[in-house]
Amino acid sequence: MASIRSYISESYNELVHKVSWPAWKDLQSSSILVLVSALIVSLIIFLMDFVFGVHNMGNTNFWKGILGFLYKFMGH
Repeated sequence: MASIRSYISESYNELVHKVSWPAWKDLQSSSILVLVSALIVSLIIFLMDFVFGVHNMGNTNFWKGILGFLYKFMGH
């Protein structure tokens, strides 16, 4: 039990006195960067899915996206 108490005490001490936390402005700019990056990656994935889905439209199938293309390719 003493080891758990020591672990919690040392962890608290390290988080309070040794960890350098980012400033609020840095945190905001990093969050915006992550948000913009996620939007760009999701747009790229959507465009890839749309392009592969259009390929299936020649067979009079409704657009099925990348999964429809992969299922058809694997013969399912």
